[in-house]
Amino acid sequence: MATTAANTQRQTIGCEEYSLYSSLSEDELIKMAIQQSLEEDPAGQPAAQSPQKSLVARAGEVAAPSRASPHNPPYRIYPWQRLAAQQSGRAQPSSSGAAWGVRRSYDSSPFSTSQPVEIDPVVAAIRDGDEKAVCNMMKSGKNLSVPNKDGWIPLHEAAYYGQVGCLSLLQKAYPGTIDQRTLNEETALYLATSRGNLDCLLTLLQAGAEPDISNKARETPLYKACERKNAEAARLLVQYNADTNHRCNRGWTALHEAVSRNDLEIMDILVKGGAKIESANAYGITSLFVAAESGQLEALRYLAGCGADINTQASDNASALYEACKNGHVPIVEFLLSQGADANKANKDGLLPLHIAAKKGICEIVSMLIPVTSRMRVKRSGISPLHFAAERNNDDILEELIDAGYDVNTALSDERSCLYEDRRTTPLYFAVFNNNIYATELLLQAGANPNVDLINPLLISIRHGCLKTMKLLLDHGANIDAYISSHPTTFPATIMFSMKYLSVLKYLLDLGCDAGSCFECQYGNGPHPALNYRRERLNDPQVTREPTVVQFCEMVSTPEISRWAGPIIDVLLDYVGNVQLCSRLKEHIDSYEDWAVIKEKAEPPRPLSHLCRIKVRSLVGRNRIKLLDTLPLPDRLIRYLQHDYS
Repeated sequence: MATTAANTQRQTIGCEEYSLYSSLSEDELIKMAIQQSLEEDPAGQPAAQSPQKSLVARAGEVAAPSRASPHNPPYRIYPWQRLAAQQSGRAQPSSSGAAWGVRRSYDSSPFSTSQPVEIDPVVAAIRDGDEKAVCNMMKSGKNLSVPNKDGWIPLHEAAYYGQVGCLSLLQKAYPGTIDQRTLNEETALYLATSRGNLDCLLTLLQAGAEPDISNKARETPLYKACERKNAEAARLLVQYNADTNHRCNRGWTALHEAVSRNDLEIMDILVKGGAKIESANAYGITSLFVAAESGQLEALRYLAGCGADINTQASDNASALYEACKNGHVPIVEFLLSQGADANKANKDGLLPLHIAAKKGICEIVSMLIPVTSRMRVKRSGISPLHFAAERNNDDILEELIDAGYDVNTALSDERSCLYEDRRTTPLYFAVFNNNIYATELLLQAGANPNVDLINPLLISIRHGCLKTMKLLLDHGANIDAYISSHPTTFPATIMFSMKYLSVLKYLLDLGCDAGSCFECQYGNGPHPALNYRRERLNDPQVTREPTVVQFCEMVSTPEISRWAGPIIDVLLDYVGNVQLCSRLKEHIDSYEDWAVIKEKAEPPRPLSHLCRIKVRSLVGRNRIKLLDTLPLPDRLIRYLQHDYS
């Protein structure tokens, strides 16, 4: 390679520095190169260096054009860059003696560049298959076994370019270099395999090349042949006793790679060559597991025919069937079940294949798994597939599971419920939380109990403001006076959740929600203690104490609700008889002149007609309040009893 003038302070990543940068990835090296280029001025000189001051550059740098400019900066070759041998990208000579063309990255993959590149005459001769030129160089005393800065010797170039004639000459002239490695630990045999140069591959094997030398990723030529789906190369390597069970850095064998690519021919070559079917990588993944996970049906059939364990499990206890269900491979699941795969093997989280199929929403797989899944194993898992179907809005699967007889009132185990901040437990809660009206109706019609969860689903529907869901829940027995045990109040939580939605509040009160408890204050007309509006923070020290019971007057005094206090009290007064407003509620009403009429409305005695309405509604009862319009009374009176002022 030609050398050029450059600054002594310019730093390159040359051969002598390889040990320092050998642990870096290609992306990291590229970033380092970019950083170095940014530290130079447009003319290619370091900022603190005089343009006239230069010495002979290190080997590996390429001559820059005589007139460098921001649009034509100097160019250098780093260890991850090499000349490429693509016929379509042959370098074109320029007037400066450099060339323009295709370059080869450090891992041998080509990429094009518009920068000038100096071509090594030896590389050019080998690339063109000029055996005569190579012979003349050797006769002239040129040593063709000296590696360049990338660790490549001419033998590597010949194997890479597929020039078997040049390869034979170099191998015979320098027999000790047959297994010499590049800086990336690649031998000539590896390069010939990766490029699919079978003639070179055979020549090297016949000359005694070691077939099991791996590169830095511990990938052998046989592994590379499987990766490139080159059956002939794999056959040659196995014939020359290549290790079929060698593992790469990921723990994969050549068989793993062949299975992932569904190459039956190579798989057959490897198995007949001694590959272990049950060999697992660092995560306990066998070849059959790979076939199931990646959806390679033909490979799976072949391995099963060779006696591979259908029920193989990875280190996290996930079975091949579980992975096939997770990835939605319907034919794979069908085949595994036909071969007797156990559908009741749980992973480390206790989940069965049916759970993951319901979660992913794959109806065909769920249909196949329902008959072969043990209900007892599902119960032990602490979660029902109904929970997953409801959580992911998979309505078809939810319906199928219900039809199959799965209990819609199955609750999450305490361990799984604690994973949710609201401590939800039932599939119904998931459906209401997602505001999925169809799923909610489906579960309620199947007998779901709306009063099981810590936070009643009715409260969630109120928060969503969905009247249809509220009606469904109330029609199926949801407690209209629901409370939250972890946040105790003296009045129903349904009123607390609907304070900002007066139409919803009125709807609940029309159906018999308890409004009287809102006016029961332990302090009455006496002074009330000061309120503490400070909310607990995540980093606050946890102190075990009994939860404080919140009264209605305290709730409406919060900054978020206080401006609505008057209208809220006004609506509530329509559903109670003679009540006494506490001093705090009076303060709120007195704070706005327009609310004075509310205070007058609350003063006892209330109108007789109003008291009669309250009495009639209480005698009818909450469960029959919806039947008021069936009473033998005038329409006007019925509308009055129903608070219908339209």
